[in-house]
Amino acid sequence: MLNEKPQVVCLMGPTAAGKTNLAIEMAEKHGYEIVSVDSALIYRGMDIGTAKPDLEMQKRAPHRLIDIKEPTEVYSAADFVSDAKNEIEAILKRGNKPLLVGGTMMYFNALIKGLAKMPQANPEVRKDIEKEAAEFGWSHLHQELERLDPESAKRIHPNDPQRLQRAIEVCRLSGRSMTDLWAEQQQSAGDYQFASIAVMPEERSVLHDRIQQRFDIMMEQGFLAEVEALYARGDLNVDMPSVRCVGYRQIWAYLAGECDLDEAIYRGVVATRQLAKRQVTWLRSWENLQVFDTFDKDLLSKALKSL
Repeated sequence: MLNEKPQVVCLMGPTAAGKTNLAIEMAEKHGYEIVSVDSALIYRGMDIGTAKPDLEMQKRAPHRLIDIKEPTEVYSAADFVSDAKNEIEAILKRGNKPLLVGGTMMYFNALIKGLAKMPQANPEVRKDIEKEAAEFGWSHLHQELERLDPESAKRIHPNDPQRLQRAIEVCRLSGRSMTDLWAEQQQSAGDYQFASIAVMPEERSVLHDRIQQRFDIMMEQGFLAEVEALYARGDLNVDMPSVRCVGYRQIWAYLAGECDLDEAIYRGVVATRQLAKRQVTWLRSWENLQVFDTFDKDLLSKALKSL
């Protein structure tokens, strides 16, 4: 019996892998509509450092779920799932095909596999965790997570305080690990048939070079001025998810006098490469994923044939 559920295509890949170009080709020539799956593209006024599709690109292929929040606002995986489902339904009603594109693997995971029943954030517990981090360092808390939730500790880098804090908070509030709670989650893929494809260069060194080149181009395009404008607002700080975005956090440190500009740029490139490594790690464990080389001359046709 044929699967009668509507197909939703998920186009994944590490940062700077070439997802946007492939997505626009699919949208222009084959009836797809793009929904962004990116935790940084949601913010208004954060364009250059997020490699947000420019106006010309968006004229060719509009992107949903970008520029939907101010940098002061918080946006959760649950918010994304709700918004993405609304966009998917609207696209299907127009008779077109949904194409979800991005590198925020947590969002893809939440949409496809469902959201676990996690305890809500607790300001007091978070304050205690931040106090411990200031006194003993985040690596100390990562060691605690290794004891409480070894699987999450493998996925979460010691230098990723936002996710590390949340994993420990969940353990302390629920008395259970985030891994156990995810295992009990309800499946939410019932309404759709998800097809997952990914694009990336075959050689990691090539991806590293592309990241360096893209960061250099962003600086030429005015990334420093973009972060200066955010810094000057006065209502943002380094603890906010928007400012913690890769690249922004490092340039913010320069503006705060913590390092010189060359060092900030170097740190930004290193942090972006670390992000790409984490994304690739996610993708390697992704079920039923078709992976294509960024530089394949027949990339578009091969990607389409796989769906």
